[in-house]
Amino acid sequence: MTEFVKRKKLEKLPRLPLEGNLDLTYRCNNNCRHCWLWVPPNAPEKDQELSSDEIKHIVEQARSLGCRKWTLSGGEPMLRQDFSEIFDFITSHSNDYSINTNGTFITPQIAQLMKRKGFKMVAIYGATAEVHDRVTRNPGSFEAAMRGFAYLKEAGVGFTVQIIPMQENYHQLQAMEDLAKSLSSNYRIGAAWFYLSACGDTRKNQEIREQRLPPKTAVELDTPDLSYEESLNNSEGGHFSHVEGDDRLFASCIDGRRDFHIDPYGTMSFCCFVKDPQLRFDLRKGSFQEAWDEFIPSISEKVRGGEEYSENCGSCDKRKECRWCPVYGYLEHRRFSAKVEYLCDMAEENQKYRKEWMNNHRRYYGIADMTIKVESDLPFTETTLDPKFEPFRLKESGEDVISIRHHFSLPKLEKQDLGKEVYRRAPWAIYRKGQSWIYLGISPTEGDNSLHRVAVFDDNHTHVRIYSPDDKIYQKGNLGSLTMFPTDQILLARVLADREGCFLHSSGILMDGKGLLFVGHSDAGKSTTVKMLKGLAEILCDDRIIVRKKPEGFKIYGTWSHGEVPDVSAASAPLQAILFLKQSQDNRIVPVEDKKESLQNLLACLIKPYVSSDWWEKTLSFIEALVQGVPCYNMYFDKTGKIIKSLRSL
Repeated sequence: MTEFVKRKKLEKLPRLPLEGNLDLTYRCNNNCRHCWLWVPPNAPEKDQELSSDEIKHIVEQARSLGCRKWTLSGGEPMLRQDFSEIFDFITSHSNDYSINTNGTFITPQIAQLMKRKGFKMVAIYGATAEVHDRVTRNPGSFEAAMRGFAYLKEAGVGFTVQIIPMQENYHQLQAMEDLAKSLSSNYRIGAAWFYLSACGDTRKNQEIREQRLPPKTAVELDTPDLSYEESLNNSEGGHFSHVEGDDRLFASCIDGRRDFHIDPYGTMSFCCFVKDPQLRFDLRKGSFQEAWDEFIPSISEKVRGGEEYSENCGSCDKRKECRWCPVYGYLEHRRFSAKVEYLCDMAEENQKYRKEWMNNHRRYYGIADMTIKVESDLPFTETTLDPKFEPFRLKESGEDVISIRHHFSLPKLEKQDLGKEVYRRAPWAIYRKGQSWIYLGISPTEGDNSLHRVAVFDDNHTHVRIYSPDDKIYQKGNLGSLTMFPTDQILLARVLADREGCFLHSSGILMDGKGLLFVGHSDAGKSTTVKMLKGLAEILCDDRIIVRKKPEGFKIYGTWSHGEVPDVSAASAPLQAILFLKQSQDNRIVPVEDKKESLQNLLACLIKPYVSSDWWEKTLSFIEALVQGVPCYNMYFDKTGKIIKSLRSL
């Protein structure tokens, strides 16, 4: 049984930033089979809904506490005759908004209002009027929705089409996708599984169950994004965050959230799915601030899972894959602590999907004490990557992880705010927006505005999503870089500055337990040098070497960016000496006494990514420490191999 307990101590929730979810109406224009709440248009509940003045008063109270973002939904929010007035009031003083609608009540006037910047999502339930109207049980709804789409397009409003899949229309899924693409450049699959009705009507709930897709199909339509989950450090995954041994079912939701929900009748809680009157605050009897600062925190310990939760969902080994939430348990069985059998089956399918993904869509590579985690929407094969990467392949991740995720269609960038342009020189245009870096692969041909790639990095370049226009290059295989850029140096040279390291035009070897670094540009003799030493030393790479400062001193690391000599190694070695290559008629090694000369030589061979002031500051500091900490020499040599004796003497 669900146990209600009194909260011991009230704690105020953080006030900024707040995000509001306002349900304008639960009255639907039809008794849709997908609806979880439905109130007939002439029901007495209509008279209990908030008036426009009451809504404005509540919105003003929320604004005073910092709310600048709203989500408007229902039912169908546009059923209200005062919708335009409410929408105008809310969006004219907000930083952002989103709205969910079925599109049937959109007029030219409403379409003009929706030109305001925000996220608009319009649902479709079939690819034809026959199927769509059968699902909505409202003859003419398909035609009305298409008319609404037309008004939005005429007004120049950008919107996302949301496809609602179910047993009734699943046979038209591809046709619905084609329709969605014809209506908008953006579409999504929504509601891959249905929760039950809040009204608890037995007949209605049975209809909802009958429309649920098989769990395997639902998972395929809404696959978990493993890299996103891991980037959030969400160790438990799923919809509901679970802490072992803690049966306070809503504690994690409340403690970690900054959003709230207001229903059409003026009651407020932390979640739109919570309908229990004991867990909602009546804003007609108290203030928004009282609800936010006192009532919602009080719910944190009010609902406990008890024995039922502890013996089932609370101790289940599939919690990481499960989408269970206490509110779903309540909708399914009228108990917050109850498990949902359908979600148990989905969890099992999620588990299978994750295992398949880990085996076929993810690989790990180790370089310079970093792990490069590479993920792809398409599976890897034995020929996807060049064989040179094989020495660097790892079975599992290390601690310092750089994450790369590949997608094979370009994002829609028209009318998108990319932030401030900080660099433009083919093949890259780079933008800075918030905590992200956006790289656009541009053409060197004047007038050619096509993009060959888009990459979105996080602030420190440790996570990147890379978008290619198609999968042709990937499917061809034998890729020469993990990023699918011309070279991985663009990424590695950037992240090394934050790790007391750099990427150099150089070759390196491991000889007698020590590392020797041979520095020089093309044709300086880097490959020639390692050829002479082949069989006498381990070749790390003949063209690109990484140097890092570690607690025990400076180390060099092999890379896969080789030149003439295909021999590469993932090994590392303590750096014994830096040698600047000088082709000559004789063979000798001469110490470089002038530290400034060594500094200039290294900077001349430094591999640079996009250069920012912080990158230069960190890299210059590292190079200065390098020339102070490692002996530098000019190495004069010919191709006879006589220089080897001098190298051994080092």
